[in-house]
Amino acid sequence: MIFGPFLFIYVLLFFIALAFLFALIEIHVINYAFTLAGLPPGLAFAALLASLLGSYVNIPVARLHGGQPHPAELITSYGVRYRLPPRRWDDSTVLAVNVGGAVVPVLITIYILVNQPDMLLQALLATAIVTLVVNRAARPIRGLGIATPMFVPPIVAALAGYFLGGAQHAAPVAYVGGVLGTLIGADLMNIGKLGELGAPVASIGGAGTFDGIFLTGIVAVLLA
Repeated sequence: MIFGPFLFIYVLLFFIALAFLFALIEIHVINYAFTLAGLPPGLAFAALLASLLGSYVNIPVARLHGGQPHPAELITSYGVRYRLPPRRWDDSTVLAVNVGGAVVPVLITIYILVNQPDMLLQALLATAIVTLVVNRAARPIRGLGIATPMFVPPIVAALAGYFLGGAQHAAPVAYVGGVLGTLIGADLMNIGKLGELGAPVASIGGAGTFDGIFLTGIVAVLLA
């Protein structure tokens, strides 16, 4: 299933931000940040690009029944407008996994943990902290899914990385804790509510939580 989680203007802004990231790489700012996180600079930028492009790709995994369909085509959540995908079958909700918001960030966390196994305990503690905070901040939005304020996960993750990871592991702990904590706290812990929201598609790691996870991958590492 391929559909845009944002209106065109937000996609345009993301690509402008991506061009800005190219400039930052040239002056070694992002280069330095993701070296701290444990990713080679080329791989780090490729992962960010894959996250953005992968946000359009959703892999269906189940169909949920229950809840009245939401009639609106546009949903506003925390100041951002999302366009709902059209219904093509019945009034059920398709549960999907977003490639850019779930698959790519999880693969990055696995890469970091495999290459830095000594920070596993700190990463798990950071994940638990972010999970609790994000779960409290997440809100079910009818017609959309589970949404979170976009700056809560990266800020909490950055603080957790700073205090738990120390000087050596602050950035990777922040990234792992932010990504896994957002996915668990916002999506997985609320998966039982998705069938009641009347959304045509509920995407794990997509829609209202994609912005939090995407920003976590950038902001948490830089802040930590």
